Amino acid sequence: MTDENAAEKNEAVQIIVDRVSSWQDGATEGTVAEELRKGADEVGIELSDDDIAKLADAIESRHGVVDAKSVLS
Repeated sequence: MTDENAAEKNEAVQIIVDRVSSWQDGATEGTVAEELRKGADEVGIELSDDDIAKLADAIESRHGVVDAKSVLS
């Protein structure tokens, strides 16, 4: 993956995380994970089950801004 493609993917993942975080406060991890998968599918990016789990956990535990790039690093 080129640096430009990686940057575009990171930006897309961050947009998805921000969207899910903003309206999923208090939702179960399964719901958050499902919405993350839906968002990834909508924009055509691939996230592993492990990535989804990490992001869902961060969204649930932080109840605020989640930096997707640092969570997935």
